This record gives sequence, structure tokens and C-alpha cells, in this order.
Amino acid sequence: MASPALDNEPKRPAESSAPAASGTASRMTLAARVALVVLLVAELMDILDQSVVLTALPAVQESTGAGPAAVQWLTAGYSLTVAVGLITGGRLGDIHGRRKILLIGTVSFTLASLLCGLATGPGVLIAARVLQGAGVAVMIPQVLATLHVTFDGENRSRAFGLYGAVLSLANVLGPVLGGVLTEADLFGLGWRPIFLINVPVGLAVIILGRRFVPESTAQKADRLDLTGMLLSALAVVLILFPLTEGRTHHWPPWCFAMLTAGLLVLGVFLRHQQRRKDDAPLVALSLFRGGQFSGGLSAQLVLGLLCGLFFMTWTLYLQRGLGMSPFQAAVAFVMLALGELAGATVAMKAAGRFGRRLPQAGALVALASMAGYGLQISSRQGDLTLLGMTVPVVLIGFGLGMVGGPLADMSLAKVPHENAGSASGLFNTAMHLGIAVGTALTALVFFSATGGSPDDAINRDAFTGILWWVGGALAVMWALMFFLPKPTNSRAD
Repeated sequence: MASPALDNEPKRPAESSAPAASGTASRMTLAARVALVVLLVAELMDILDQSVVLTALPAVQESTGAGPAAVQWLTAGYSLTVAVGLITGGRLGDIHGRRKILLIGTVSFTLASLLCGLATGPGVLIAARVLQGAGVAVMIPQVLATLHVTFDGENRSRAFGLYGAVLSLANVLGPVLGGVLTEADLFGLGWRPIFLINVPVGLAVIILGRRFVPESTAQKADRLDLTGMLLSALAVVLILFPLTEGRTHHWPPWCFAMLTAGLLVLGVFLRHQQRRKDDAPLVALSLFRGGQFSGGLSAQLVLGLLCGLFFMTWTLYLQRGLGMSPFQAAVAFVMLALGELAGATVAMKAAGRFGRRLPQAGALVALASMAGYGLQISSRQGDLTLLGMTVPVVLIGFGLGMVGGPLADMSLAKVPHENAGSASGLFNTAMHLGIAVGTALTALVFFSATGGSPDDAINRDAFTGILWWVGGALAVMWALMFFLPKPTNSRAD
């Protein structure tokens, strides 16, 4: 059954030239299934490339002679470029066609990946990573936007459930894949296959996307708000750059000056959007009327924050606090990923029937499991093994897996189709900003406690403290999800 919010909207012939799925159908057509796979693979490439490089960094540094600053920018350059361009990328899809912009972004990302794989020095590699980020920034907002305008009813909930599963798997399997490909040394290429693998995958997305992904545009957005684009990009840079670089430079005064300037520019941007509310603004502030989108966006921000806090410090805890090898740590991430996949599968099977209760239940499961994990760490100390932590780790993953897809689905459910790209860009930006804030907080609540010490007891105690912060973030996220729709007999809106 189609969402009532969508049923009440006037028909927009320009929205989709070939709908991939109907809410009245119990099964997706073959074309719809292919389109969905193409969109999810595009999302998968983005998430994997954010983290796949992490386990390959020592090999990259040895091969290219990159210094510490260059190594840091291999990840920061990509992440910053993605975050800066997401809002503009989403609006470009609204104006020029979401499939068209998706394919343009994929072409750029694929060529940049080839350049990464061929790079011989750190300068070229960093530049190629920035180009990768630019391609992703225009490619990724089209995924959520196209899911939003193309699927409805139970098909929509299944599509967003699969989207959540892909997010869950990619977030934790990226470092594993990077380590496996680098260790395999395929054809004597060392770390390069972590980028070169994107070339055939990207070509498949381009070919199949052109054939199966339906085109959709917004009727009212006929030009790009260039002033808004520049203001939004400047605000994101001024906020994210000091959060990314602050810990490295021990939080000098210029970091706080940039943060303050970023908030001021953000205020100017919002004022500019208010003035252009009837003249194709970059972000339609009407999206924030009512609590559904703004509450979901805030919950997404908190989800990013807790991921930024948990995953980095968990890796350090496993290896420094418990003395595990990188391979054993990777196995722990796989256990978490399996739990996330199970949780996302439950969310997909539920097909939107439980409204906000489903992601809220996931947040509570993750919160209870985090508490149990903390107690286990405190009682077992350095004797905790992979087998011993299996239950809480899998349950943490299970809870988080129940959140991602339903949160995106319900947050965007009432977004008008003409603003789908803009809303998708904002939603993705919230995740990136949250991760940056969470990563920055690790300096205050983890590294300040350890002082860089390799002592296992100190690292265990510091990680136990992190779990309190993560638990608090989960509680806040649970509360914010009260803004999402209640369960109804039909699909919640």
C-alpha cells in the first residue's frame, strides 16, 4: 500500500520516466531489482572506500614514501571532499536528473580509482582521493533520492532495509577487505587492488544504471543556487577541517576560531535560504516543518557520532587492551557485521509495519548490549577472548543493524519529490558530520585518558569510559526517534 503522504501529493509526470516499483505490487519487477542492486552497489563503493584504505596505510606509506601528514590526508582529503559536496550534489540531481548525475559521479569516481591504483607518489594519490570524493559527493545523494521517489509501500521498506544492510556491512568490512587485498598482493600489485577493484564495479554500475535506473527530476528546481552552494561548502569546511585536524595539532586556538566562523557562515547560509524560499533554494527550509525530517536528521547525526566514537577506539582496545593481532581484530569486526546483517534483515522483513518502534528497539538492544559488554570488560579484564565477547558484540551489531534502513526510510517519507536530492544530501552530510564530531571526541575521552600509552590496563579503562559516552549517544538517538511515525495498520508515514 502506498504511503498516504505520497497519495495526497499531486502527480508529477516529470518525477520518473520509468518507475521501478509500485507500492501495490507484492513483488518487484526484474528491472526494479536490477535498479535496486545498482543503487546499493554505488552506495557500497562509497562506504567501502572511506575505510578500505585504513588497513593498507602502512603498505601505501612504504611504497610511496608518504609522510605522516600525507598518510592522514589520504583519508581526510576524501572525507572532507565528500562532505563538502553532498548538499550541492543532491540538488544537482533534483535539477538535472538523478540518474544522469549518478552516472556522472560514477564515471568520475571510477576514473579517480584508476588513477589511485596507478599513482606512484603521495601527491598524485592524495589528488586522486580528492577526485574520488568529488565523484562520490554527486553520486551518493542520488541513491537515497532515487529510492525515495521510485519505491513505495512494502517495496520501499524492503529497499530501505537492504540499504541499511549494505551500510552495516560496508562500515565494518572495509578495513577487512583492505587488509585481505593488500596481504594477497595480487599480481604483485600490493595495495593497489583496493582501488583498482572499483574500475570493473564502476563500469558495471554505469552500464546497468543507464539501462535500468529510472530518471527523475524536480519540476520546480530549474537552476542551482550558486551563492548557497558556496556558503554551504564554506560552512562545512570551516566546521569539519578543525574537527579532523584538531587532535593532530593538539587543538590550537585556530581550530576553535574556525569552528566559530563555520557556525557564523552556517547562520548566513540559513538566512540566505530563507530569502530564496520561493526562488529555487539549495535547501528548502520547509523540509524542517514538523518533526519527522528534522528529528530523523538529528538521529542520523547522533548515529554518526557514536560510530566515530566506537569503531576507532574499539580497534585500539582490541589490539592494545587485549593484545590481539590485526587479524583477530578483523574477526571481531566480522562478528559485529554479521550481527548488523541479521538486524538489517529483521528490519527489511518487518517492511515498515512497526513504525518508529523498530529502530527504537534496535537502539535499546545496542544500549543494553553495550552495558553488558562494559561489565564483561570490567570483570574479565585482559582475559577476555574473541569467543567470550561473541554474544555482546553480535547483539551490538544486531541492534545497530535495525536502525539504519528504517531511520532513512521514515526520515525521508514525507519529503516532497522535488526536494528528494536536497534532503538526501543533508541526510548523508549529517552522518559525515557526526563521524567527524565523534572522532574529535576520542581525543577528549580516550586519548586524554591513555596519553598514548600502550599499557593494556590503561587502554581497557579508557575504552570502558568510551562505552558510557556511546551508551549516552544511543539513549539520545532513541529519544530523537520519537519524532518518527508511530506504527499504523498501513505503512507508517
